[in-house]
Amino acid sequence: MDAVEQKILAAVDAQRETLLAFAQDIGAHAEPGFFETRTAARVAELLRGCGLSPQTGLARTGVKAVLQGGTPGPCAAVIGELDGILCPAHPAANPENGVAHACGHNAQLTALVGAALALSAPGVAEALSGSVAFFAVPAEEYVPIGTRQALQKQGVEFCCGKSELLRTGGFDGVDLALTTHVHMIPCESDLLLGNVACNGFTSKTVVFHGKAAHAATAPHAGVNALNAAALALNAVGLLRETFRECDTVRIHTNIREGGAALNVVPETVVMEAMVRAATLEALDDAARKFDRACTHAAEALGAHAEILTYQGYMPVRPAPADPALLAAAAALPGLSAQCAEPGMQNIASTDVGDLSQVIPVVNFTHGGTAGALHSADFAVTDVDKAYIAPAKMMALTAYHLLKDGAVLARRTMDGFTPVFTRESYIETVRRQG
Repeated sequence: MDAVEQKILAAVDAQRETLLAFAQDIGAHAEPGFFETRTAARVAELLRGCGLSPQTGLARTGVKAVLQGGTPGPCAAVIGELDGILCPAHPAANPENGVAHACGHNAQLTALVGAALALSAPGVAEALSGSVAFFAVPAEEYVPIGTRQALQKQGVEFCCGKSELLRTGGFDGVDLALTTHVHMIPCESDLLLGNVACNGFTSKTVVFHGKAAHAATAPHAGVNALNAAALALNAVGLLRETFRECDTVRIHTNIREGGAALNVVPETVVMEAMVRAATLEALDDAARKFDRACTHAAEALGAHAEILTYQGYMPVRPAPADPALLAAAAALPGLSAQCAEPGMQNIASTDVGDLSQVIPVVNFTHGGTAGALHSADFAVTDVDKAYIAPAKMMALTAYHLLKDGAVLARRTMDGFTPVFTRESYIETVRRQG
């Protein structure tokens, strides 16, 4: 372990109580995506305490502060997510909004501010060839369509925080990103190093239009929109064998409106759906099949399906453990670590996927929790593994990326081929809905 690593670890340990208090405070005051005003203010407060000058109000609530290293070089962004998840049954749910950090985002934010405290410590920043952008971003969790539409009237065009920040230039000048999360797939180790592939998704609203009639005396005069939706659901279910296992396609639906009265043939039925898949190509294929099933099921019964497509999240591109992650984990001998392997797949979705299509993402996940994510039984069971170790990992990884002329950061950047430029990403999202 070199002298700078020792300073990083000592700086985090010295601020242990501050970090734990921050994690608990954020965890007790969770806020929904794009409305995380209190959370953002707390992050900005701690970043100012590190001697940094944070920008605020990025994509409504995002906070960004840049630490300059001793010599010029790449910019590595340390990412934390501001929002919680709607989970009113969680014991720590915010009573004002039913939102809880059953997603573990308060652990991410603790890692972010812990890394800022460590990397801004005397003798550490001078060892960096480049800069570190500490970036607390809004709205990683799914934002409901109605809320999205209201936000669009206020200038928030894209559906999630990282996507909107890509659009508005928040990531301009950032060369690679560091992210973390509590384990999202089964993992017995304290740390899982590398990017596990995650599904992307697209969001659908299908409005089935039929014709009202008296359900008892003249059902033959109507067109039952609920029957059309039921037939569409059956058709979607029968698509299962057309999807390859490796594409991990998932389609989940909900009938939001199912008719006005029992004695009236349902004239309008609204179904919402999320279509998920492991790659952009598989996602496009599954979405087309879903649309076709709904369209022709409705036509078979004389109804009409109006399909509205909304932006979702792009799949996360998998990546092996970065050498900087391996070096960081080696400086934490009390923790067990394993590396992400090809074939590991997270069926859920995250807007880190959008980021991974544009810039390289260096990711690790960590333990210290129990229960199911997004559920009332999710809980932190080991504060050191959930809060303190990730802060050390973030700071150590940034250091190893940017030390010695940023040789590891440059290697990661050189090995990355973007799917989209910022401009082509924006065009693609706008074209998709």
